Amino acid sequence: MAEMLAAGALRKMKTELGDTVQYQLPLGETLLPVNGYLGQALRLAYDGRINCIACDRKTSKSFNQGYCYPCFKRLARCDSCIMSPERCHYAAGTCREPEWGEANCMIDHYVYLANTSGVKVGITRHSQVPTRWMDQGATQAQPIFRVSTRLQSGLVETLFKAHVADKTSWQAMLKGDADPLDLELERQRLVRECEAELEALRSEHGLQAITELVDAEQTRIRYPVLQHPTRVKSFNLDRQPVVEGTLLGIKGQYLIFDTGGINMRKYAGYHLTAERID
Repeated sequence: MAEMLAAGALRKMKTELGDTVQYQLPLGETLLPVNGYLGQALRLAYDGRINCIACDRKTSKSFNQGYCYPCFKRLARCDSCIMSPERCHYAAGTCREPEWGEANCMIDHYVYLANTSGVKVGITRHSQVPTRWMDQGATQAQPIFRVSTRLQSGLVETLFKAHVADKTSWQAMLKGDADPLDLELERQRLVRECEAELEALRSEHGLQAITELVDAEQTRIRYPVLQHPTRVKSFNLDRQPVVEGTLLGIKGQYLIFDTGGINMRKYAGYHLTAERID
């Protein structure tokens, strides 16, 4: 027996910070409160349809987590500088969508340290705190610099990448929480090691453009996980359109089943049916 819970085009899970992160899975017009299904057997079935999350065009292949190819090539949010912010070319007048760039790149950003599979450096728009950290599966996070543009955040991050990771090992993140860290001590270490380069950036961009945050408030995050997996198998809906298992946890943008994990954000635009099964 199966009970249909929701069906429709998928979007990345919505999060709300609390004692534990509260998750909602958007499927079509439904926001499915997935925390309530922990410990229960679920089935996710992909019916073969994908609609672009920007223009809603039907597409046979998803690019950049949910876009059709024309939008992938046209939209500023899909440009390579989104993944490499130190290459932002808005000031050169070559942004694909100047209005979008003005609203999303020419605004305050944070450079932060997070503890995901260990300490890492990252950047985010000020409006995406703490959503960005929950999406990454961080258990601790702390802003360390406030800067005026996305380009500047990328330049600061690049300095630190020589001394600390900038990627999360998703397998390690899903297998358990990383050991607690003193992020303030990590911040102090990085600032010391990059002091000369930071001063050079301030000289170029202005003292007010790159502001160091000393002893900023740290955010601690707990995830709804009944049991962490000892081995991680990642589901791929393009090869295996039906995912079944007992839901053991939710962390980052992953649903963790006893049969494997699935990154829901990767499949934005895919049409899924979610069912509870006996």
